[in-house]
Amino acid sequence: MDKAPSFGVIGGGSWATAIVKMLCENLDNVNWYMRSVYAVEHIKKQDHNPNYLSSVEFDNDQLTLSNDINEVVETSEFIIFAIPSAFLKRELDALKVPLHDKVVFSAIKGIVPETSLIVGEHFNQYFDVPMECIGVLTGPCHAEEVALERLSYLTVACQDEQKAQLVAGYLGSDYITCKTTDDVIGTEYAAVLKNIYAIAAGIAHGLGYGDNFQSVLMSNAIREMKKFIKKVHKMKRNINDSAYLGDLLVTGYSVFSRNRMFGNMIGKGYTVKSAQMEMSMVAEGYYATESAYKINQEKGAKTPIINAVYAILYEGKNPKKVFNKLVDKLD
Repeated sequence: MDKAPSFGVIGGGSWATAIVKMLCENLDNVNWYMRSVYAVEHIKKQDHNPNYLSSVEFDNDQLTLSNDINEVVETSEFIIFAIPSAFLKRELDALKVPLHDKVVFSAIKGIVPETSLIVGEHFNQYFDVPMECIGVLTGPCHAEEVALERLSYLTVACQDEQKAQLVAGYLGSDYITCKTTDDVIGTEYAAVLKNIYAIAAGIAHGLGYGDNFQSVLMSNAIREMKKFIKKVHKMKRNINDSAYLGDLLVTGYSVFSRNRMFGNMIGKGYTVKSAQMEMSMVAEGYYATESAYKINQEKGAKTPIINAVYAILYEGKNPKKVFNKLVDKLD
């Protein structure tokens, strides 16, 4: 049997923790970068992440932990980034080791604010990583259900089918089913947009709209997503596949969805700042809303839901008034 490639995971949150758990099902060693020295030392002593998915116990013999991103990148052939997009540039600013000879996968559901690029394009343009060495991990999959070992599905996207299959093989297990695709850009944009639509679903719930309206909102959201993605990257894809529709539904409806939770708080009258302070985790959709809105100013897709969320979060418009207008634009 061929020797397994070395894998490194960048991030200390719930999704990074879930990915490390998945890899540990199939690998003898996983390199893991966490910014927090405290978290690193805690895992070494107590075998679990003190801040996220603390029920997951790790065998420290399988982990090489470090709070030095250069150390993890240097010793890894395949690197999976799983940190909020808003903090990606800050982490990469500390990187001295080149990435152009690595295989880089993004598990980040957001757009890099400083460049308005999806993460794969950011690595390609600013770190010279070839597109065939860039991949995306997307759902429908919540980290909390991975921790509980509930049956979950992952989509592994890469232009190089062999690399996609290899990564899928090391992430799959009895409770993780992986499929592959070559639609790297489309799946990454879908992962970004579904968080915006989940915020919309949360706002609707907070305002008192029921399940009937939620179903209309989600059916309009998947059509809006299709129009947006077609504008930014035209290729043959089935928008009803689980990487697009499935991920949208689980993020829009699940009790584990931080973006839905964030939207729900906005709908109930929280300010953006107070909702962010109340939550212990980052709602990627907040940052994605501004980026997607600005991108679409150039692309010109019809996106009434994105426009509505942007008006509420960034223009300070009243959620009830905005949704009163939005309902007339849905069918």
